[in-house]
Amino acid sequence: MQPVDAERARELSLFRPLGYQRNSCGYCKSDNGSASYYTSSTSVRPHHYEELVNCGWRRSGSLYYKQNLQRSCCPHYTLRLEASEYRPRRDQRKAINRWNKFILGPEYMRKAARLCPRTREEKKHRKCNFDVVTAVHESEYSNVKRPVDPATKRPLEPAHRFEVNIEGDSVSQAKFELFRKYQTAIHKEDVSRWKPKDFQRFLCSGLQRSPASAQKSSEKKIGSWHQCYRLDGELVAVAVLDLVPNGVSSVYVFYDPAYEQWEFGKLSAMREIAFCLENDYRYYYMGYYIHSCQKMRYKANFRPQYILDPETNTWDPLDGELTEKLNSRPYVSMSRDRASTPGTPAPAPEPLGDEEQMSLFDVHMPGVMTAPEVEAMDLGKWLLVVKQHFVHMEDLVDWDKTTITSPMSIKGMVAELAAALGPNIVKNSAVDLFS
Repeated sequence: MQPVDAERARELSLFRPLGYQRNSCGYCKSDNGSASYYTSSTSVRPHHYEELVNCGWRRSGSLYYKQNLQRSCCPHYTLRLEASEYRPRRDQRKAINRWNKFILGPEYMRKAARLCPRTREEKKHRKCNFDVVTAVHESEYSNVKRPVDPATKRPLEPAHRFEVNIEGDSVSQAKFELFRKYQTAIHKEDVSRWKPKDFQRFLCSGLQRSPASAQKSSEKKIGSWHQCYRLDGELVAVAVLDLVPNGVSSVYVFYDPAYEQWEFGKLSAMREIAFCLENDYRYYYMGYYIHSCQKMRYKANFRPQYILDPETNTWDPLDGELTEKLNSRPYVSMSRDRASTPGTPAPAPEPLGDEEQMSLFDVHMPGVMTAPEVEAMDLGKWLLVVKQHFVHMEDLVDWDKTTITSPMSIKGMVAELAAALGPNIVKNSAVDLFS
């Protein structure tokens, strides 16, 4: 066994293969319509997760998954928006303006307009230009102008004290109670379904955060964070964010159902885009997009939006052509369509038997390496964690006596994991089979 090299260990992500599984779909409610490859980890480096997201992966707590879009009832497409190119629609501008007016209140706005009036140029600029960064911060208490009111001799106060801060993805009673209230009211779930440990596993077991020393410097925040919204001192919403070197990935947003009318989905998305712009994150990821799900259509309204091609990991604009294709069939690969003869319909995938019992290489899942490609990687040199030591896969007994297409063997499971993760992640990770 090789002793653990602390510096090298800090650079590695660890993965435990869970395999290819079919499950019920939470969107169309089919019994086994959703198919994905799964792995778990409590130690994924943010820059590795960014690479995985750009290959169609998402996470739920310590569970990581890549859907087989071609064989799922409701294909989950990865979305990406370049923050600097974002142009808010009228309804999005209206949502943030409504919220700001609610926070400030009519009395404050009337008196503030009299005590600190805007110039004609400022009014004209404000009417003709909408700046998302300015808009999302306008009603935060630290930015609200508080001139002295001549009638009371006291600083003018807004109707509500609104504050937003970003903190580590830690558990608190206030967060858990708000989450449970949201799940039961908005998603109609039984209150007994969620315990604090479930909440922690789902939304508080994320990517490793940047060290405390970096949090007060000019360096970017990296890892999993909670953006907390407080109104008059009370927690009313939490946005769970994964911050990776070049992007902000929205994991989940939950809020007090009493404020549902204020469209927190839009408000949080605009604030997260502003966060990208302010902190030099190029991309904003809104999570999966399911074209057949009406509740997800709002994501396409944050433009210009791009969709990840499941076969080539390239990005295509979610415009009229792609939307038209998604309207006509659930699975779309623009790269495949471009390579096919014009007018030729996309072939349906061949029917398979019990996919879960098959080798992943026989399922031909889009975006996954083929068996010959994995064979060329020399998996015997991939690192395996055994009792806090590293060994090579080839050191395992009988490693060379099985093939990568034997789905029930260790070599087969490791090969499938490699095929799903890709060569660069394999080179910078280790497999955790026995802890």
